[in-house]
Amino acid sequence: MRVVFVHGACVRDGDWWWHPAAEALRERGIGSVAPLLPSCGEGDRPAGTDGPGLPEDVAAVRAVLAGSDEPTVVVGHSYGGIVAAEAAVGVKSVRHLVFVSSYLPEPGESLSTFGAAEPPPFLDFDPEGGTFGAVPRLFAETFVQDCPPDLVRAGADRLARQTIAVTQQPVRQVAWPDLPTTYVVCTDDRGTPVAAQREFARRADKVVELPTGHHPFLSRPQAVADILAGLR
Repeated sequence: MRVVFVHGACVRDGDWWWHPAAEALRERGIGSVAPLLPSCGEGDRPAGTDGPGLPEDVAAVRAVLAGSDEPTVVVGHSYGGIVAAEAAVGVKSVRHLVFVSSYLPEPGESLSTFGAAEPPPFLDFDPEGGTFGAVPRLFAETFVQDCPPDLVRAGADRLARQTIAVTQQPVRQVAWPDLPTTYVVCTDDRGTPVAAQREFARRADKVVELPTGHHPFLSRPQAVADILAGLR
């Protein structure tokens, strides 16, 4: 079994965000990987008006999924759930989908489908430049309030501007109706409202609640590893 982790919006370096959970999984004999997302500038084109968007992210994750026959659990975090939902379609190695404080879309839905009328204060949108990102001064209190200070500082260094078009681009098809699906609700999350998470969780086969903020794989990596190891 291997785990493929798809990171959320407005950050880079999925391997770093996932590394505490990856280590906990390695201790259980489970390998994992975190693909790069082109829309976050993790490729040969910068994020922006003409930059890569959701289709490129889906293609990047699908390439990793299709590159191995090993039974695979796909973990989508926040925006990464939208990517994972489409990228896993038709990939025979995928055995289970896990959505962590994540958007869980139907075909035709996008980030904008779930957004409020007014942008949240912790996100900054630059329509002229074609990007959006997390407001640095609000990052700690919104997204990682339950994480150790060293991880908070390192996470802040990995914030990234992302192509704004991903907020409007819908998924064309989704894998979760045809695969076992677990939703992890983060009950102390200040980024994705708990009520919204529980509504998304209604689409999953199994729901687990953790008393964490937006990044449980940083604040409670052993708990996340326990959930994933139990999916064997």
